[in-house]
Amino acid sequence: MHFCRRRGLHPDPDFQLNGSPIPIVQETKFLGIIFDTKLTFRSHVKHLKTKCIRTLNIMKVLSSTSWGADKVSLMRIYRSLVRSKLDYGVPVYGSAAKSTLKMLDSVHHQGLRIATGAFRTTSIPSLHVISGEPSLELRRHRLSLSYFYKIKSDESHPQHYKVINPIFGSLFSVRLSFTPTFGFRIGEVLRYFEIEDFPVVSNVEDPPSWKETQLDFIDDFLHFFKPSTSDIVFQQHFYDHRQHYSDYIPIYTDGSKSDNHVGSAAVFPDFTIAETLHPFCSVYTSELYAIYLGLLKISTLNFKKAIIYTDSRSGINALRSAKHNKHPLVMQCLHLHHTLKKSKIKYCWIPGHVGIPGNERADKAAKSANASREAFVPLIDALQAVKLSQHRVWQRIWDGQSNNKLYKIHPSIKGFGNLTIRKHDVILTRLRVGHTFLTHRHLLHSDPAPICNGCNCILSVEHILCQCKNFYSQRQAHFGAHIIDLIDILGTNPGVNVFTFLKEVQFFKFI
Repeated sequence: MHFCRRRGLHPDPDFQLNGSPIPIVQETKFLGIIFDTKLTFRSHVKHLKTKCIRTLNIMKVLSSTSWGADKVSLMRIYRSLVRSKLDYGVPVYGSAAKSTLKMLDSVHHQGLRIATGAFRTTSIPSLHVISGEPSLELRRHRLSLSYFYKIKSDESHPQHYKVINPIFGSLFSVRLSFTPTFGFRIGEVLRYFEIEDFPVVSNVEDPPSWKETQLDFIDDFLHFFKPSTSDIVFQQHFYDHRQHYSDYIPIYTDGSKSDNHVGSAAVFPDFTIAETLHPFCSVYTSELYAIYLGLLKISTLNFKKAIIYTDSRSGINALRSAKHNKHPLVMQCLHLHHTLKKSKIKYCWIPGHVGIPGNERADKAAKSANASREAFVPLIDALQAVKLSQHRVWQRIWDGQSNNKLYKIHPSIKGFGNLTIRKHDVILTRLRVGHTFLTHRHLLHSDPAPICNGCNCILSVEHILCQCKNFYSQRQAHFGAHIIDLIDILGTNPGVNVFTFLKEVQFFKFI
């Protein structure tokens, strides 16, 4: 296969194997992706669309607007059978032209309409929000960015340095017809997601079997049930505990995370160490890093006996199951613990915010840490940050739909719950997005919009439920208010009598 984008006539290379010519092909499939000579991936996208539409027939058999599986089950089927096919190979075929990738949007939207029962004329932004699924473009950006950070965290990856430091950047900026490399495309995605690049912690190798060290844990407080145990009991028990381990130096560690601050602290008897982490780090990472800070300082002070106290059960459990936990800070703690052979280190969980002085100082130090900053981010936190960034961009796009019918009653991208009865769930979905068979079927037949006979205005969901004078008495009987807002009837907690109201006004069958 001759990969070339030259437009003029040029002969294909002539290769032979044992005197037999090797045929030249225009496209071939490799690991499930169809490559063409110009790397447009148009053939792959067409093949992918055909395969996904065939799979959508399974959902059509299982659903209807009046019977069938519920929305949650149908969305699970869609994600597992259709979306998984669309996700495969995104970092590769994502370099295709926007017009080529747009061919897959119809598959995505058809699957969402089948699952939710939304009417065919429903606006695309409303369809995304009502189903809880973002656009394929946002999905591709997230998958590409996640793959980028996976490569960045693995220095042994063959594309590690090429992706981090892409070449020919100026060439792609000047000649827009040239297909940019993956590393160059990621720069555009980072700017679109408003993410500043940051170092990702590389995976740490497991210690060899001959270096495995058994950690020593103290479980004096695990048998207490914290919600039903008073602070005085915990304080007294901790005092007795310290009497028993009086020859061990206490080291209190804690991590904290707020909207714009992540900090870790380790409190020693005579001093405190506190550091600020990258805002993308989780509270779990901050707790582990606090333990790591304690071990790091112990290695320089040569303590003979010490107990590290933490109020993070997840941190203690991670150290207990260190062989099966791949978090880089857990591995770092294991490696550091192995170097402290001459010191006897124990680990103990204590309840937080119960008045234990050392724990309170560690909590305060972690929340106010500003002395120094660590810019690293573990891979698991980087992937979560990408997910949150996708939701932030999606919310920003949804906020631009201020005239959208669904946005007026649901300004958040968080999805709705579903009803157990399929027909009721479909009706409620169509009422929320404002597109029903009764009010919008004229768009499919190029007919004029339906007019309310009593009010002489265009028929709409809001008019039927809240404004029409013909149904004033029924509205009073079912909703019990003189002035009714659409958000009260169709919001997160919809009115219980909306279906009986529609039946009484004889619109139930036409939604």
